[in-house]
Amino acid sequence: MRSFSPSQAGPAPAPSPGQKGRSDWATLQRLLPYLWRYKWRVVLALAFMVGAKGANVAVPLLLKQLVDAMNIAPGSAQALLVVPVGLLVAYGLLRFSTSLFTELRELVFAKATEGATRSIALEVFGHLHALSLRFHLERQTGGMTRDIERGTRGVQSLISYSLYSIIPTLIEVTFVLAVLGTQFDMWYVWTTLGALVLYIGFTVWITEWRTQFRRRMNEIESQSQTKAIDSLLNYETVKYFNNEAFEARRYDESLEKLRRARIKSQTTLSLLNTGQQLIIAVALVAMLWRATQGVANGSMTLGDLVMINAFMIQLYIPLGFLGVLYREIKQSLTDLDKMFVLLEKEREIADAPGATDLRLEGPPTVRFEDVRFSYEPAREILHGISFEIPAGKTVAVVGPSGSGKSTLARLLYRFYDVNQGRITVDGQDVRQVTQSSVRQAIGIVPQDTVLFNDSIEYNILYGRPDAGHEAAVQAAQAAHIHDFISRLPQGYATTVGERGLKLSGGEKQRVAIARTLLKNPPIVIFDEATSALDSANERAIQGELKTAARNKTSLVIAHRLSTVVDAHEIIVLEHGHIVERGRHAELVARGGVYAGMWALQQSGADGAADRSGNGVA
Repeated sequence: MRSFSPSQAGPAPAPSPGQKGRSDWATLQRLLPYLWRYKWRVVLALAFMVGAKGANVAVPLLLKQLVDAMNIAPGSAQALLVVPVGLLVAYGLLRFSTSLFTELRELVFAKATEGATRSIALEVFGHLHALSLRFHLERQTGGMTRDIERGTRGVQSLISYSLYSIIPTLIEVTFVLAVLGTQFDMWYVWTTLGALVLYIGFTVWITEWRTQFRRRMNEIESQSQTKAIDSLLNYETVKYFNNEAFEARRYDESLEKLRRARIKSQTTLSLLNTGQQLIIAVALVAMLWRATQGVANGSMTLGDLVMINAFMIQLYIPLGFLGVLYREIKQSLTDLDKMFVLLEKEREIADAPGATDLRLEGPPTVRFEDVRFSYEPAREILHGISFEIPAGKTVAVVGPSGSGKSTLARLLYRFYDVNQGRITVDGQDVRQVTQSSVRQAIGIVPQDTVLFNDSIEYNILYGRPDAGHEAAVQAAQAAHIHDFISRLPQGYATTVGERGLKLSGGEKQRVAIARTLLKNPPIVIFDEATSALDSANERAIQGELKTAARNKTSLVIAHRLSTVVDAHEIIVLEHGHIVERGRHAELVARGGVYAGMWALQQSGADGAADRSGNGVA
């Protein structure tokens, strides 16, 4: 019996402590609705399967007739027709029918298999995008992608192994037992059944015992994959600290654990294979010994012996793979369950029942009303924050890193829900309208711009994918990045690399500004929008940002106070509290916290902080 390498298949990692996995039957029930969309294909495929196995079982019966028909006396007139042509033709047709019905079954059911796989994969992909920011900040990308990959492959494997192997084998066993029971004595039936029961029992017992080793092996494999991907994603950091050898040692430790786990898994597989072969060999010898005795005493013909041998060979081939098939089905169910666990991950942020779209007739008024929020219960970030951004006006929020500035933007985008209080847009609580409509109404230039590994034009057009090339060029011109793009050999088709790492920080930020300008939303958030720009470009961009913010409701989150002097109101945050508020001139004249920050930045003493104070609050 052959074995499958762990890279080809394997159970997903065991559920984490406290996570109770569903039963195999529950996982199958979860899968069936996706397949039942193609119920007529399922029924037709089953019909072809029965036809294929009927033809397959008929082959040994016809072979018996051929052998017996050749038992003629020398010199007989029948010697002219030593091989009955009709039987030969029928034999060939049955062989062809077996292959034809098998191919028709696979052809008919391929659409159901691929359709179910596509539906599940797309649903998981959509659900992952619908999960909260908290989930994505805590996830391990390498492990999660492996779970999705295994789960998607598990759908195909489960259908393939069950519909194409297990069910046909059961049908064939039923047919063979019926033939043996009607044409010979029941000893053949009981011997075959006894061997089957012993074989299946032994296979299930050993396979269940082996599952712990397989799960451990794949758990280690996922961990090593996570470490490798994390290390490669942080390539520059590894280089900065000269830690290639350190990363290699960490990865090698995982590989060594994986090696030991794979050896243990292979050892137990060898035990399983040996036991299975012994059971099959004993049963086969017993059947042929009894048939040989029958031929010797005249109770059976030579054709009967050939037929029984052919039946046993036909059963032996699928039975030899039964252990693999059982293990693969168990693994596929485990892999599929792991993906269903992701699919059933509760959404922390969900639309309220009956939520309607956000209704806007122009630039809206945005209000934060006694907002309290904490990422973790033990540490509150915002303490009763209240302020208003009037329609079409600009409000700036300033303060040291960690004061909660960027948290305001995340709450407005509804990446999280407030613990207390509410946020309204034109009087509509953002929790009572659809998330999609809220985010459609907001554009943002984030302080940490991450781009897709695609062209510059693709990344600019991400603000409005159907806008077209000319619109992308206009947005790039407004963001003062068009000249830079034009000088590139491939122009707007230039690929920016993984997470945009081929561009400098300032270039990435200007691409982010361009795509927000292209989106042209009624609410705009500038979260340290010029933090990665030099002074000359910052002054140039400021004019464009003012143009972009004209007649829009704007929230500016800034560390450089020089970028917010024209704001309608400036909010000074400190440790999640509003400590001052007012216009620039008022705050400077007041001589408080803002005036101190202004004086410090004007003197240049805070230059270093000005360059580095871009952490996420």
